Amino acid sequence: MAVIVRLKAPGGVDQLELASADLPPPGRGEIRLRQTAIGVNSIDIYQRIGLYALPPERIPGVEAVGVVAAVGTEVTGLEPGDRVAYAGAPVGAYASERNLPAWRCVKLPASLPDEAVAAAFVKGITADMLLTRIFPVGRGTTILVHSAAGGLGQVLTRWASALGAVVIGTVGSPAKVEIARAAGASHLIVGRDADFAAGVAGLTAGRGVDVAYDGVGGTTLQKTLGCVRPFGVVASIGQSAGPIPSLDLHDLGPRRSLMLARPSVMAHMNDADAYSRSAGRVLAAISDGVLQVSGTAYSLRDAALAQADLEAGRTTGALYLRP
Repeated sequence: MAVIVRLKAPGGVDQLELASADLPPPGRGEIRLRQTAIGVNSIDIYQRIGLYALPPERIPGVEAVGVVAAVGTEVTGLEPGDRVAYAGAPVGAYASERNLPAWRCVKLPASLPDEAVAAAFVKGITADMLLTRIFPVGRGTTILVHSAAGGLGQVLTRWASALGAVVIGTVGSPAKVEIARAAGASHLIVGRDADFAAGVAGLTAGRGVDVAYDGVGGTTLQKTLGCVRPFGVVASIGQSAGPIPSLDLHDLGPRRSLMLARPSVMAHMNDADAYSRSAGRVLAAISDGVLQVSGTAYSLRDAALAQADLEAGRTTGALYLRP
């Protein structure tokens, strides 16, 4: 009998309930995973409020670490006792145990603790997609990272900094400055109401950054467009501050000559080859110490509290659940 967190109906955190479920034996090409650490991400909130539809089981969550408990037929390369991580579809990670496709599972070296992987896996894959597939970031690149002290913000900042990029970060309060600075931010703009476009202009001598990553949404995206150089890229990767108003095509060009990306990490992870490459690079970056993300643990039964804290901006770094 698995313990699960189930969504009663789209809405607030009060719609998340603890329940139990019988699991069938793993089917062809599947494994049974006994989960030890479950990542909590903004996408889980979007699933809860109904922005992204959940499968009929109504269990949110897209990543976890665990131990293989059983394998189905036609599974090769995995056996009971193996430690693995996974990310992506099928959704349903908020559970003590679950069945999932074996190809999703990536074996973990003994040197990597469960918590370290759960804190950085999906965020690392997202960062890898953004730093390679959306815009190739390297030495000499200047980037803008909103919420640089957050889970994804820290990962982006650390990895981009390690690649030689100059990172301009925004943080909501002075208390988060040292966290973002420790992650490698070269410059920080502080305050929820700060004029970050003016700050970026001053830091880049009016040129603008090469690429900006905006997971805030709301009215912030429109302001972010003013931070990027001509022929630069704005990546809209979330909407923690609320829905994004419609944009006029003239906001992008021709005068500004901007490129706007709205990439989906779920779509990226549905590409098996891209998923495998990104997962490999993320685990290597964790092993090498490039991705060291602080994590806050919650009990699985406190999943609603974890989401509430994440949604309210009361946390820094990554959040994960322990079954």
